[in-house]
Amino acid sequence: MASSDPSRAGIWKLPPGGTPRRIAALPTDGLPNGLALDPAGHTLYAADSNKATVWTVPVSGGTATAWLTDPALAADPSAPVPLGANGLRFHEGAVWVSNLAKGTMLRIPVTGIGAPGRIHTVTSGLTGVDDFNFLSDCSDVVFAAQNGLNRVAVVRPDGTTENVLTASDGLASPTSTAVRGNRLN
Repeated sequence: MASSDPSRAGIWKLPPGGTPRRIAALPTDGLPNGLALDPAGHTLYAADSNKATVWTVPVSGGTATAWLTDPALAADPSAPVPLGANGLRFHEGAVWVSNLAKGTMLRIPVTGIGAPGRIHTVTSGLTGVDDFNFLSDCSDVVFAAQNGLNRVAVVRPDGTTENVLTASDGLASPTSTAVRGNRLN
């Protein structure tokens, strides 16, 4: 939750039928956005669109740690929507992050000790890229929602992109994608 109130800003757990509780505080000037669990289900990764940071938080609760802060995650202040790190997925031993303002898709390997490896820009030129999803658990093919352009693009592992859905298919401001079986939702 983004809030100027320090008692509210942070990551909250909302159990079904239970009482919401904050599991970690985050800075009041941040904008937590994409969230993803590591494969073991112990660590939650959170993209911060304002702070050029990926945070890690123990799922059981605790202190948020700046796992990675880097210019590649920062917003371009001259962009129409100056938000940086946005969508986030944990996939095949790496944290993948979209950067809305820069139109990039980034792959950040997670080392054996859990630290970030060298950032690899998978592709650029994905104007308005918001959230994304993978074709499958064992494929690096990405379906990326491009909010302001009313389209979904496929991003191949070599960085090439192709529009697969557009406004003519009925899209209007897509912010996320989901793959269920052999269907893109």
